[in-house]
Amino acid sequence: MDKSAKFWDRIAEKYSRQPVADEAAYQKKLQVTREYFRPDMEVLEFGCGTGSTAIIHAPCVNHIRAVDISSKMIEISKEKADAQGISNITFECSSIEGLKVADESMDVVMAHSLLHLLEDKEAVIARVYSMLRPGGLFVSSTVCLADSMWFLKPVIPIMYFFGKAPEVVKFFAANELVKSLVDAGFEIDFQWEQGRSKAVFIVAKKV
Repeated sequence: MDKSAKFWDRIAEKYSRQPVADEAAYQKKLQVTREYFRPDMEVLEFGCGTGSTAIIHAPCVNHIRAVDISSKMIEISKEKADAQGISNITFECSSIEGLKVADESMDVVMAHSLLHLLEDKEAVIARVYSMLRPGGLFVSSTVCLADSMWFLKPVIPIMYFFGKAPEVVKFFAANELVKSLVDAGFEIDFQWEQGRSKAVFIVAKKV
């Protein structure tokens, strides 16, 4: 975690200034997610980055707990939320593994651009399942590198050596991700992928 946190700390300011790579796709994901929200919902977002998605969704729910391993990302998130007068988000610096969350205490858990950066996504998916109430939702957007960018696999260690990539980058296909979710007990309620080189967006329901 320490090495990954240092990587994201180092690029936090630059990351916060970058425009969304595909604005149309991002807006569709936001819209689909909002259709599931209710005003009384308790939401957790891990890997929240600089807080943009949490801030957009905050008016739709009761409370969002937004966490990231990068303290710099969290600082930027808090500044952005304060500037917009958003008061129902709690930002925390933590890994998902180190986060204390009671079982069946969350209505929605979100993880965007993150599952491929985890050492053990199956363990995290199982943890998310335990956090959710029955019928709760796991909303994720994940670049499945094995589907279209498999050729990057030998390049990633070189990029990491030069500080251009995080320490952990996993290669798996979209069907493998779906299997991991289903094996954990989830039911796929919505799945969308704009193209093979794009992230797969999934809303999975705890059943």
